[in-house]
Amino acid sequence: MRAVLRTVDRVLLGLVGLVLVALGGSVLAIGLGASAPSWWLHDGPHDVLLSATERTRWRDAGWWWPAVIAVLAVLLLLALWWLVAVVRRRRLAEVLVDTGDGDGAVLRGRALEAVLAQEAERTDGVERAKVRLTGRRSAPASRIRLLLAPHVDPGTALDDLTAHALTHARVSANLTTLPAEVHLRGVRHGAERVG
Repeated sequence: MRAVLRTVDRVLLGLVGLVLVALGGSVLAIGLGASAPSWWLHDGPHDVLLSATERTRWRDAGWWWPAVIAVLAVLLLLALWWLVAVVRRRRLAEVLVDTGDGDGAVLRGRALEAVLAQEAERTDGVERAKVRLTGRRSAPASRIRLLLAPHVDPGTALDDLTAHALTHARVSANLTTLPAEVHLRGVRHGAERVG
């Protein structure tokens, strides 16, 4: 699914780029004195984009400006959605593992995330762990969220995570480094009664 989205994104970006380059180049060429083809919108470098007749043609129609504003709003929303989809940090689908024989193996990112989360949850005092791999296939990084029990020292939990879960994941995937951004949060609990 992700490969399809990446392909669609590249095709759409390429088409938009080609249209903009073609339009911009032709307007520049006509502005510099090249003759305009018979089908072109403008006749020469001194022609205006919209004539007075074209600008006032739909003035009396009550539907015209709401339709124009609606179309522009939809285009703006689509452009913003596209921008957010492109900029958003995506989950790493696979990790390249150097097997040492010149070839390589591919490890599913979700599998490594699941194993890393399970091992982090086995650490004393960790109630829940969520792991997300980011970065490149050859140089992954991890974002880990730990939910800690009330009695746990955060420094100890972080040391245990680094010494065990992160080290095992790095060694098993044959990575030189596995940077981690760790967010720690304590479990909410009521006040204890002293009796």
